[in-house]
Amino acid sequence: MGWRCFVFLGCVVACVIGAPPRAFGQTLGVGACPPRPAAGSAVAEADEVRSENGVLRVDLDYRSSVETSGQKRYCYLYEGRGEAPTLRVKPGDLVILRLKNDVDVAVHSGGAKSHQHSTPGACAGGEMPATAAMGAFTNLHFHGLTLAPVCHEDDVLHTMIEAGSAAFEYRFRIPVDEAPGLYWYHPHIHGATNVQVLGGASGAIIVEGIERANAEVAGLPERLLIIRDQELLNPDAAPVQTDSMPPPMVIRDAEGDILNTGTGGGKPAKDLSINFVPVAFPNYVPAVVKIRPGEKELWRVLNASAITYLDLQMMVNGKPQMMGVVSLDGIPINSRERTADEKADDGSAKNRIVWQSHVLMPPAGRVEIIVKGPGEGVKASLVTRTVDTGPAGENDPTRPLATIVASADAAEPRARLAASPAPLARASLAWLGDVQPIRTRKLYFSEKPHDPKDPKSPTDFYLTVEGQEPKLFDPDDTAPNIVVQQGDVEDWIIENRTQELHAFHIHQAHFMLVEWNGVPLDEPFLRDTINVAYWDGKSAQYPSVKLRMDFRDPNIVGTFVYHCHLLEHEDGGMMGVIRVVAKGKQANFIGTPAGIDAVPGAKISTE
Repeated sequence: MGWRCFVFLGCVVACVIGAPPRAFGQTLGVGACPPRPAAGSAVAEADEVRSENGVLRVDLDYRSSVETSGQKRYCYLYEGRGEAPTLRVKPGDLVILRLKNDVDVAVHSGGAKSHQHSTPGACAGGEMPATAAMGAFTNLHFHGLTLAPVCHEDDVLHTMIEAGSAAFEYRFRIPVDEAPGLYWYHPHIHGATNVQVLGGASGAIIVEGIERANAEVAGLPERLLIIRDQELLNPDAAPVQTDSMPPPMVIRDAEGDILNTGTGGGKPAKDLSINFVPVAFPNYVPAVVKIRPGEKELWRVLNASAITYLDLQMMVNGKPQMMGVVSLDGIPINSRERTADEKADDGSAKNRIVWQSHVLMPPAGRVEIIVKGPGEGVKASLVTRTVDTGPAGENDPTRPLATIVASADAAEPRARLAASPAPLARASLAWLGDVQPIRTRKLYFSEKPHDPKDPKSPTDFYLTVEGQEPKLFDPDDTAPNIVVQQGDVEDWIIENRTQELHAFHIHQAHFMLVEWNGVPLDEPFLRDTINVAYWDGKSAQYPSVKLRMDFRDPNIVGTFVYHCHLLEHEDGGMMGVIRVVAKGKQANFIGTPAGIDAVPGAKISTE
């Protein structure tokens, strides 16, 4: 069961935008996003920006447009042309990223949830312009990286860059001990995150050196695949008939999303794309991935969807193929061995690979896998299987993503891993699973109609610490729900008291899954996003996961958030705030951790 459930405020008031030290590149002003590939196109690689001499400098122009279909598009342009460039860095590199918000304010008359932030601006105070919509603001979250949650690094609570303002500079250093793997960037404006990510606002970050963590991937070509979701291009089309049974009835929830049919088919809640090549309902014309026959590659796969779950499978002649998982959510799966310096006589533990016939990926999940190209002329494809999201969840049916075409003249991917890498140094901290947690907390997902008298009214989404009153996240109230001390390790039990899947995510930190529905697991892998199964509506116990939370990294001191990474839920209120205080300072926490008697809402000293 274990493998089935994986991936598978302190901001300075005086912090201001500042004048750019050099020209922002091409002067673009407000304009449209570039055309995206046609259905059935070959999957192309994104432009890459690599660090040089320990520094990565990149200027991104954030833009928006509305297509003839009415679809809203959001995009990051690099040098005025390349969309969503991949940022490649090494541990210890300095990143200087300047973001210019050139979205068209006219695009934002609707689509984003209405939230009035009283202090918009680039980490500073100020009143919201009366005519501004939240979708006209943006910022960046560097998902998975252990950066400080402060101004100009990875703050999403206060950083709000308004359309038409001067370029905002992010400046931070990749930690020297950052795990090598796949991370990503996307906007995180409460109330507008869902619409912006659905519109395509996302890109990958690769921390180099995975071959140093696992020699099994040394020398392999690497291919980046980003799967995004978007509103249906053909919302009025009927499902293509595949048998004598009629297509399932289309039922929508209060938010307008198509509910899970429970059949494995039917109209999906959202369309998907792979590297921006659309694979749209109802015909699902697949993209094309060209690969050399029999060649092994490292595929780095990011589920950058706003609400869509994936269950990836590679099919050859109609049969599922084994895929070698080497990393989850940016962390190599042999991290425990690198921490404990354990290995078998043949070194196999050091180079752990877990072979799977399919991989479940919640929104925001990442997986890095070894795949082998099929023989020339052999029928092969990449598909996503049906995901049962629960009776109140969205419909994620089985559908193809890409046809895999093996050809001797196929161009190799742009990047190839070093063939003879120096191994990574042994990790300095004890393995998380070997650390005794100092306390256990319980949190739970819940939902209810916004208007209790109208069950069809839009849903309010909650993520509550046991002992506290459920409340929607309020961007004007960033008092922490949880306070911990840097250096602490805690166990968090996350319950799902709803009838749809949720994906728990925390900024700045990773965690280890130690129990699934109360059953202990031996899965020595780290994640930053995990699926929590839905409640059947009648069982006495709610589905749950127990996570060992790691707050030992001194980089993460500050205030940040945890939330459901189905972004419609996050925008709808399913988010909380945690503060990590510096070691040596008194750490008071709020709420009632399991096993500790407390008055709900009281502050309790842990010293």
